[in-house]
Order: sequence, then structure tokens, then C-alpha cells
Amino acid sequence: MVGLKQISCLSTLFLNTLAAAIPISQGADGSAEFPSIDKNNPPFDIWNETTGIGFFNSTNFTLGIGAAGDVGDGPANNPAQTASCSGLTTGSSQFWYEAITHNGESSYLTAADKASYSVFRNVVTGFGADNTGVKDASAAIQNAINGIQLFVGTVIVGDPINPPILKASSNFSDDHIVYAKDPNLGGTVNFYIGFKNIVIDSTAVNPSQSLGLLDWTVSQATQITNVVFNMPIGSTGHTGLTTDYGYNSNTILGDLTFYGGNIGLDLSGQQWVFKDITFSGTKIGVIAGATDIVFQGCMFNGVNIGINASSTSGSLTVIDSTGIVSNTLISSHTSNNATNSIVLDNIQNVGNTVTLGGSVVLSGSVTDTWVHGDLYTSGNSNKQYASGQTVNTPRPSVLLSNGDYFTMKPPTYQDYAVDQFVNIKTVTDYPVYGDGYTDDTVNINAILKQYAGCKIIYFPAGTYIVTDTILAPKGSRIFGDAYASAISAAGGNFANALTPRAMVQVGEAGDVGVAQINDMIFTVSDVLPGCKMVEVNIAGSNPGDVGFWNSHFRVGGAKGTTIEEICLNDPDTCKAAWGMMHLTNTSSAYLENMWGWTADHDLDGNNNQTIATGRGILVEATKGTWLIGTAFEHNTLYQYNFNYASNVFSAMQQSETPYWQGPGSEYAPDPWAGSLIASDPNFSNCAAGDALCRMAFFERIQSSSDLFLYGGCVWAFFNDNGDCNSSNGDCQTNAISTQNSSALYLYNTNVKSITNMVLDNFTPIATEADNVGGWGGVIAAYLYST
Repeated sequence: MVGLKQISCLSTLFLNTLAAAIPISQGADGSAEFPSIDKNNPPFDIWNETTGIGFFNSTNFTLGIGAAGDVGDGPANNPAQTASCSGLTTGSSQFWYEAITHNGESSYLTAADKASYSVFRNVVTGFGADNTGVKDASAAIQNAINGIQLFVGTVIVGDPINPPILKASSNFSDDHIVYAKDPNLGGTVNFYIGFKNIVIDSTAVNPSQSLGLLDWTVSQATQITNVVFNMPIGSTGHTGLTTDYGYNSNTILGDLTFYGGNIGLDLSGQQWVFKDITFSGTKIGVIAGATDIVFQGCMFNGVNIGINASSTSGSLTVIDSTGIVSNTLISSHTSNNATNSIVLDNIQNVGNTVTLGGSVVLSGSVTDTWVHGDLYTSGNSNKQYASGQTVNTPRPSVLLSNGDYFTMKPPTYQDYAVDQFVNIKTVTDYPVYGDGYTDDTVNINAILKQYAGCKIIYFPAGTYIVTDTILAPKGSRIFGDAYASAISAAGGNFANALTPRAMVQVGEAGDVGVAQINDMIFTVSDVLPGCKMVEVNIAGSNPGDVGFWNSHFRVGGAKGTTIEEICLNDPDTCKAAWGMMHLTNTSSAYLENMWGWTADHDLDGNNNQTIATGRGILVEATKGTWLIGTAFEHNTLYQYNFNYASNVFSAMQQSETPYWQGPGSEYAPDPWAGSLIASDPNFSNCAAGDALCRMAFFERIQSSSDLFLYGGCVWAFFNDNGDCNSSNGDCQTNAISTQNSSALYLYNTNVKSITNMVLDNFTPIATEADNVGGWGGVIAAYLYST
């Protein structure tokens, strides 16, 4: 049951460790081989005083494989809570996630399957993996995993307090230690896979041997975070992370550390953002092959070349990063057009900074913004080619931390003991089922209200049906089983497109405080044209107080919703949700690793999917908004909408147009024409019969200011679910619409098969034909009323 499609089974897990079980040691005599580690000497900053190594400790390596529902191996340490609490208190030596009761389930399996398939698996207590560092643990871990690859819906999680080490033996002969890609599916549909809190070690392997530590040929709604890649210093053969097993459409890699090795990251794909990654002693930090790449908050320490961007076809953006290099921080090819656009913003570097075609064009630090590529300045529709021009980007203080754009690691809550958590399915007075059928609305609301600010709420794997708004009050902290804990709307309260209703409401208007949501899925169980899936009203006292990490939207495309089987051909009968996310004008939120996906294909079957979700993300916030590695795809009116918004930072916005739009299908704003609101585009700028003009905007910017958007990309592939029907080869007419706005800083915007890249008050300013590069068109800098 672990494998193939069946996302309904496999998106229900947590401390999941899958392909981690690749043969780890297997010495000649059958025993494991481990390095001599000095706890006070790099590269390790982790240490288990008891074992002296921390390898597969029962408290530091647990495994879950996505699907069914049986209590896990951890102790049942979560009795029903009382109503009294005095707030959260820190202090724990054990990772709460292992200790808490794991009673999640895959909601749509048969009863027999649920009884025989465990969602949460501890490789030590449940499968006999040796955690002392003496014996080979490979076979036991593989038994827990049932294979050597990760499969869609699987997450490998180690203990962040004492991360486990996956170490290859000296005679390791495979080409990778860990394979993340599900071998049953192509790379661009490898969703819902995670890898967290692990050390992968290749130091015992011959440094000249060709070896990858982890292959990450996966796409959206995946997460790799808090992982250390430990390789031999001076290696000529070891690579930390690769994408060797197919094409992919990833979004974000974050909070990783690479020691030694020949190459840290050797990648190709559509788009990436690399956030807070450190390279120490690696010969080449990154070989960056893709169309649109953003680096944010990265450190290249003692490397020869930081970023080899010679295979980057569209744009490279580097923000708030530091280099100490012996050769150059960035190496790429020469270009006299939009291809290979480069934007550097706030870079500290010792050595050569940019080398193009072997010639150094920039050295030292960049205190403002350096642009190489096509540039549009304020009030001027005539582009200029900048071969290395400095422009001013005045950052608002509300978006910053110590001068850099604010970022934050995904919370693990590792400082809190298990008694600081409530498993939402174990509160006796308020039974919650998460079975995909029972209405859990009233009791979820009661529990969230009772424990806001007092406990962290854990949602075990399951589908939680709700028939009215779930309110996450100020003080809420919510943690799910990644890709498996889904809140799903149902019923008549979400049926009216003229009076949309929030499925999940985070805070009340005017609230200031904490509200954090981690590892949750938001979906709908039926065609619900009045369902606004998530609305955020609360602002944080500090950046990151309000945030979403590794939490995603899915409309259709999976079991547990009638959409999967009834929304086959006609968008007019499948207005499945009013919209995905609304950041209101009283909110301030940090979003990292979020995919808003209206399904274009079926994960659990072979049904066609023609779904008309109204809107992607509507941002009306003014107090500070951070979008780090986000993607919204296939929504009818727009993917991103900034309406009277200000103080917004974005690193990587990825989207695709709905495959069903264009000639032969309904023209936008249909099927939503009868229920538009003021912030919606009405497409009145288009002729009534102009199908290519009446397609979803990638981005609409109305009456907004101080937007700092780095690395945007919109890909148009299809019309009417087939090849583009256009004489000039373009799939649609317009990508970005700006109206009555100021202080817009759009850096490295990419499009594919779209005629007009930017409209200003519906007048075309920048076209793909004038900015040919990458996958279609690239603009290095679009500075609007700055």
C-alpha cells in the first residue's frame, strides 16, 4: 500500500522516515562503520552524551509511512486535558512528537486496511533497528519502509534535539544513500514527500567515488529542512543533493547545511528558492540548473565557486547572502539580452562576486541592488539593458530582521514537553474523529477555544470534516501530520458564492498575538462555491508570530471529495471553492512552503479534473507579509492578488494558468461572473470573444505599494486541456496587471508563452517578445513608480 498513487492513503503521516533506510552501513563483516566524532569539533554541532554518537536513538529517529490508522509505537502520554492552564512552559529533553499518542488514520481506507496498516512507525521500538552504532540498521529500517525509496505521501523525520545519522559504510556501492523520488511516478507529480531533522554522512566512503547523498527529484508540496550533509573535505566525487531521476517542479529547500564534498547541490528543474543554506568547505556550493532560481540568506564559506549558474536559463536572484570564496561567488555565461538575468541584493562577499564567460564583472560586496538584464524604470515603458547597474531598493523596516528580510525556521516545538500538547482526538469531553465522515466542527472549535495560548494542538493524520467555520483564536499553535492532516469543508454553509464563508478563520479582526499552523492540508469535500478556505485576520507582535509552514491547499484530485469524480469536463458545474487564502487588512503573516493547487489531474484514480476554483491568494495586508516559496496554480480569476496591500516581501512565486481555459472553453470571469467582488478582475479590458485575453492573471496589483517581489514565474502550457491554440505560439495574453500603485519592485519575473508580461492600467508595457529569455520571457527589474 505504500507506493503508487493513493494519496488518500499516503498523505497521513508524520515522524516518517522512508528512503532513509537505504543501505546505510553494510561493512564487509556485516557490521556498521561509524566515524570517530569529536563533539567539540566541526562539522558536527549535534551530540548524544549517552551514546556518543546519536545514531537511531529510540528518541531520535521515528518513522511513519502514509496511510492507515493505528496507534503508533510511542507511549500513550496524552490523557484528556482539564480546562485550567497557565500558558505554555518550555523545557524538554525528549521530542514531544515521539512521545505523544499517534492515533491518526487514512480516512478512506477500508476498515481492514486501517487495522493492518500503521501510520506512525518507530524504527527502533517497532522494527528493531540498532541505535547503538554497533550493528547495521539497514534491514530493520527497510522493513519499516518496505522499500528503499520514499513514496508519495511519506515523510522521514528525526529528532531535532538529537538528530539521527544515516551513514554510508566504506564499501557502499549504490549511487545515492537516499532516494526521495517515488519511482512509480514522474518527477513533476512527486508531491507530498518530506525529510527533516537528519544527518546524512558519507565520510567513510572513498572521497573520489561518485556518490550522491540524497536525490530530491520531487515537486510542489514537499519539504526538506534541518538536514546536515556531511562529506569528506577535499572530495572530488561526493555531491550532497541531486535531481538525477527526472524533471521536477520544486518550490523550496530550506535550513540545510553542507560540509565538505565536491558539490553541495547539483540541480535542474523549473524553479527553486534556497533559503538559509550554509556551505562550508564545499568545492562548488551549487550547480544551479533551472529557469528561475532565488537564494535567500545563504552562506558560502571557504568554497571555490559559490553558485555555478551557467545552466540557469532564465534568472538568478541572490538576497541577503554572504560569501568567502577562493574563485568567485557566482559564475555564469555571458549574455547581452534577457537570458541569464542576475539580481543581487544585499550581498557580503570576500573575493570575486560575479564572473561571466570567464571575466570578472563584479567584486566585493553589494550594499543595495545590482541588476544584470532587462530593466524598466519608473514611468518609462522603454526597457534598457543593464550590464551591471546599481539601483535603490528601500526596504521597509517592518519586513526586516537585523537589516535582512525576515525568515524563520519551521517550528518544531522541540523545547516543549509532551504535556504541553493536546492530541485533538483524545479530549474526552469533545470527541473528534477525523474519519472523513463525522462532522467535527463543534468539538474542534471547543478544543481550540479552550486551549488557545495554553497548549499546542496536534491533529493526527485524518480528514476532519467541518460544516461551518473553524476559528483558530489568538494564541493558537497547530501541528499536523504532514500531508495527512486535512481540514475539509462540507455542507450548505459554504454553498453560496455571493456570501463566501471561511472554512478556517485565523484570529479576529484587530487581534495581535500568536497563531501558527504547521503541516496541515486544507481541502473541500464537495463543490462549494461559497467556501473561502482560509482567512487570516490576526497580526503578530513580532515577525513569525503568525505564520504557516508546509501547509497546503488541494481542491479535487484525491479521494474524500466528490470533486474527484464529478468535475470531469465542465467548469461551470464545478465552482469547487470561492478561493484559497485571504490575508485581510488587519493581518500580518509569514507563509513558507505553501502550494495552493486546484487539481489538474487525479492522484487517486484516472478521472479527468476540470475544476473552477475562483481565486488563489488575496493579500490586503499592510502590516508586513512574507511569502517564502509559495505557489498557487490553476485558479480561475487570478493566482496572486495584491489589493490595497503594502509591505510585502516575496521570494519565489510560482504558478500555472488553468489548463481548461482558452479557446474552446469558458472565458473568464466565467463561471464566476455573477459573483465577483471589488478586488476581482472583470476582464473588461478584453474583447468579449478574446479567449486568450480572458484567462487568469498570474498577478493582479491594485492600489498597492511597497511590494518587493523576487523571482516570480508563471507558466502557461495548455488551452482547453490541450496544446495551445494560437497562431503566434502564445497560450495567453496577459500575466501581470498593475493599477494605481506605487513603489513596486519586481525582480526577475519569468513567463512562458504569454504575450504581455506586464500591463499598467491595461496598457502593455513589457512583452515577452521584447524580453526573450529563459522559458519565454525574463525581466530582471521592473521598478514601478519608485
